[in-house]
Amino acid sequence: MGVPITAHTRESAARDVVHLARRIRATRLTNQGVAVDALHTTSPVPRGDVHLCNAYTLALADRDPELHGVLGAAPLNLPDGQPVVWANRLLHRGTPLPATRVYGPDLLLDVFDLGRSSGLRHYLLGSTPHVLDALERQLRSRFPDALITGSCSPPFRPLTAQETRKQQEDIRSAEADVVWVGLGTPKQDRWAAELCTALPVVAVAVGAAFDFIAGTKPQAPHWMRRSGLEWVFRLGCEPRRLWRRYLFGNARFVWGVTRQSVKAVAGPDKTHTAAPLSAGEERRPYQAARPSGDPGRGNACH
Repeated sequence: MGVPITAHTRESAARDVVHLARRIRATRLTNQGVAVDALHTTSPVPRGDVHLCNAYTLALADRDPELHGVLGAAPLNLPDGQPVVWANRLLHRGTPLPATRVYGPDLLLDVFDLGRSSGLRHYLLGSTPHVLDALERQLRSRFPDALITGSCSPPFRPLTAQETRKQQEDIRSAEADVVWVGLGTPKQDRWAAELCTALPVVAVAVGAAFDFIAGTKPQAPHWMRRSGLEWVFRLGCEPRRLWRRYLFGNARFVWGVTRQSVKAVAGPDKTHTAAPLSAGEERRPYQAARPSGDPGRGNACH
């Protein structure tokens, strides 16, 4: 459907996000005049927005040129939905691809775990104060030595320019390396891209992972997640909120994949098969330079 999806496994996706965060941090510190031994680089700060894509995300992008452009320019889009994995394997039958998805809550927990040895600094952006408090308790309980340097529950409305600058300055002051954005699709995808335009950080649009890890929303059983039926469980839990999303979104996704699969026009294969990264190796898609943002002062975030 025109959106590049990286064929990662759960393990390789977490390693790639940690590697990107370390590289952006090294570049940021180098630009500040701080000597950095590991991953030393004088290149421009690479773009750092990461998107968890399920069938609904891709269905929205199929009819929203702005969202399609955000995902098309992102350095890393991960297959958060099992149907996306199946579609990739169908559309690229000649390429050996992973058979399982990269689940948002798993990615968050894995990056927290792997990032401890590098001292990665995390910032939580989204949801409600109640969910953020519960999420922080869970993360600090599981990873006592992980660094959570700030969090923010923004208002459920568009931010003013002043509020946006304050939020960015709060993240900058927290010296965050990874910003986890849980605001719902497509809002979180746009915010992640805008944040990485303004600041040298990795911003991961991670969907409902905040609620699932915090325990404020139930997760589908493992067998349903594995078999691509998580949407049935979530629809049963929140039918009034989600019925339009799954009825129209799933139908558009299936139509889009079918449309692409029957095309006879040859074109470039947009599947990126992730190879292991050696020490100091740079992933080629992460080369776009992004400008820094305007300073401000955040007071709604902590």
